Amino acid sequence: MLKVWGLMAIVLIVLAGKVSSYDRPGTRKNVVMHPSNDDDHMTPEQVHISLVGSDKMRISWITKDSIIPSVVYGTVSGKYESSADGTSSSYHYLLIYQSGQIHDVVIGPLKPNTVYYYKCGGPDSPQEFNFKTPPSQFPIKFAVSGDLGTTEWTKSTLEHLSKWEHDVFVLPGDLSYANTFQPVWDVFGRLVQPLASQRPWMVTQGNHEIEHIPLLHDQKFTAYNNRWHMPFEESGSTSNLYYSFNVFGVHILMLGSYTNFEPGSDQYQWLENDLKNINRKNTPWLMAVIHAPWYNTNEAHQGEKESVEMKESMETLLYKAPVDLVFAGHVHAYERFNRVYQDKFDKCGPVYINIGDGGNQEGLATKYQDPNPEISLFREASFGHGQLEVVNATHAHWEWQRNDDDVSVQKDSVWLTSLLADSSCKI
Repeated sequence: MLKVWGLMAIVLIVLAGKVSSYDRPGTRKNVVMHPSNDDDHMTPEQVHISLVGSDKMRISWITKDSIIPSVVYGTVSGKYESSADGTSSSYHYLLIYQSGQIHDVVIGPLKPNTVYYYKCGGPDSPQEFNFKTPPSQFPIKFAVSGDLGTTEWTKSTLEHLSKWEHDVFVLPGDLSYANTFQPVWDVFGRLVQPLASQRPWMVTQGNHEIEHIPLLHDQKFTAYNNRWHMPFEESGSTSNLYYSFNVFGVHILMLGSYTNFEPGSDQYQWLENDLKNINRKNTPWLMAVIHAPWYNTNEAHQGEKESVEMKESMETLLYKAPVDLVFAGHVHAYERFNRVYQDKFDKCGPVYINIGDGGNQEGLATKYQDPNPEISLFREASFGHGQLEVVNATHAHWEWQRNDDDVSVQKDSVWLTSLLADSSCKI
């Protein structure tokens, strides 16, 4: 059957310059993942990690009952030379859902490009995990995919990601698609654990993380802020919804599409300050991540405030920085733009890439504007993921892998030159 679909895919590819469309099988059902042992209230689950500064890692996990939030770790399996303690918390939602105990422990200092073995909850915990720290030299490898959800397509995308030896995974918003039904967050945590416990996941929020219900639940981002703690304080931010971080040679801005972004807002002032303090000699590459795209030729999500007004507010800040790449999600398809500023080609503008194609249950956004604007170089409505290898201070290679009937197939690729290497683009 897979061979039949593969032949159909070849037949159904329609090329229009550098733009292709692809008719593929439809949506797939959501995955259901229960705890491995409902009677075990102490075993860690939903384990994921994230970067904290240049030499530390945050370990996050959930248990049903309270435990001492501690992690033991070392560079040899079964031998844990170090330990660290952290914090625990939980949250209610609509008085009918009570989360488990959410634990966060920051460990380090850690050596670069090194495999560490760790246990959540102490040396007697039943399961050992491991992760590899990012290297302290080029090349640096990033995997990118947004709008994941918990479907069979999501599962396939995660399997493809696990086969590519990346250093960091970047997610431009819309994680679980719980849409206020909190148990889906638990399913999502279990689904991503095999990958998220081995490589740092750096995420920003999307519209599906808002989960605000008028009169019933006034607080926004309750689950997101409680479950996915990002290193916002280390970057001078006052909100988990926007922050920045470094991976050797690369500075990444994680911006919030669904919090205030107008001039004078906390996020705007933080971004101005963050950009002023970047040392481009140490981080020659500069990237930004948002959820709602500023450039988009798909018919889906046109004219939304979070896209239009945020672009009007912040585009010039990114252009003057200058930012090399901007990743976005929200639109359930893939699209790569040329270097752009104020809706036109500009050799000193960022390359915009929309990659909200992780595999969510809402399906694909299959309709594009016609004719295709010249600034859009490649667009296709398929699930998949991206691979960015920053080779050195001046060059990087980007490719997009289509999730082609459970086989990862390269469909778009391009070499990129850092704007720092172009003397006509002033820093």
